[in-house]
Amino acid sequence: MSPPLLKLGAVLSTMAMISNWMSQTLPSLVGLNTTRITTSDSLTQISPKEGWQVYSSAQDPDGRCICTVVAPEQNLCSRDAKSRQLRQLLEKVQNMSQSIEVLNLRTQRDFQYVLKMETQMKGLKAKFRQIEDDRKTLMTKHFQELKEKMDELLPLIPVLEQYKTDAKLITQFKEEIRNLSTVLTGIQEEIGAYDYEELHQRVVNLETRLRDCMKKLTCGKLMKITGPITVKISGTRFGAWMTDPLASEKNNRVWYMDSYTNNKIVREYKSIADFISGAESRTYNLPFKWAGTNHVVYNGSLYFNKYQSNIIIKYSFDTGRVLAQRSLEYAGFHNVYPYTWGGFSDIDLMADEIGLWAVYATNQNAGNIVISQLNQDTLEVLKSWSTGYPKRSAGESFMICGTLYVTNSHLTGAKVYYSYSTKTSTYEYTDIPFHNQYFHISMLDYNARDRALYAWNNGHQVLFNVTLFHIIKTEDDT
Repeated sequence: MSPPLLKLGAVLSTMAMISNWMSQTLPSLVGLNTTRITTSDSLTQISPKEGWQVYSSAQDPDGRCICTVVAPEQNLCSRDAKSRQLRQLLEKVQNMSQSIEVLNLRTQRDFQYVLKMETQMKGLKAKFRQIEDDRKTLMTKHFQELKEKMDELLPLIPVLEQYKTDAKLITQFKEEIRNLSTVLTGIQEEIGAYDYEELHQRVVNLETRLRDCMKKLTCGKLMKITGPITVKISGTRFGAWMTDPLASEKNNRVWYMDSYTNNKIVREYKSIADFISGAESRTYNLPFKWAGTNHVVYNGSLYFNKYQSNIIIKYSFDTGRVLAQRSLEYAGFHNVYPYTWGGFSDIDLMADEIGLWAVYATNQNAGNIVISQLNQDTLEVLKSWSTGYPKRSAGESFMICGTLYVTNSHLTGAKVYYSYSTKTSTYEYTDIPFHNQYFHISMLDYNARDRALYAWNNGHQVLFNVTLFHIIKTEDDT
């Protein structure tokens, strides 16, 4: 290969290094390579570790605004940690700025070489045209050699044009790095103007007061449902997925049960992220097939309806054994009193802030919904409430703070239409719409820890956020 082509190869190698550096280093510097469900928005939530968040807001009878705020963890207010992170970021920006300067000098030098080569190539092309017009005066051998050299150089013209564009881009990056460095320096100076010891103490005091206020909160009343957030698309049209509302903050296991019948396999995932990626941590082969999709995981155990029966099973994930089973007296089963979509959804097991519940219908209550609170250990019915809402007219239902909320359909246009309070033994008709994005809901359950509704929507695993109205307990209420 001729010397000019060797030089050009070196230039192209430098271009490759520049492109690789820009794709790997600059995004991490300016924060473009960060990801977030997601749930998957995966699940769009603001963790108390990341910043302040409003848990709920409402208005009391006197017109005063009542807000509940969750404070960030105390250790994030550390002056040393914040300053150290900022210094490290500033040093990285300064180092990167110096690297850009060196790269810019090399780029300018190579750019001049490219311009010179471009001029030579254009002159060669013009000369070749002239020679071709008068090719009869030249020897055929010399003409062929010259033509071959030209053929080698022609493909490089668009490459050189791209290189000119990349050189301009590097100049822009250099200017952006310089601006970012100026901004970070200003932030550092501004942070240094505060007394962080005093600020930290004020945050601690405020957090203490807020936590005392939260202890006075009673259970909330459902006001609004927003979403959904689509976490994953998997399985058949019908199924259930859930987390344990009594699990610790570090325990985020997900359980997945596809289909409403003819299945005994429960899949476990260590986290929502693993669930999204499909990284199973364990599978369980239950001793009995389940009926419906209305199962619940509560305090480390799975509660489900045994197929073709009104028997409730308590299965321990830790031991892999059945800990208890009991017949739910008079409860209809096997599509006698299902929800509107069918699917052997006669018996719906659920949990809320108060405990474990079963929702079903009986002949004795004319096919209307019956609510029973269960003992989580023995499955004994502690107390029951008979409602006047027909089970077959309900799309789905869920419990929040001892109140049953019933939807009027499982299809598009569904809304929470009816509620029954076990505290007052009274009901009311409601009008709380929610977006049935995928047109067919076969599972809808409330999780008290996440304060969210888990749903199976036509083969999509989704989450709905809920807004609750809270009442502050007064001294007279205690």
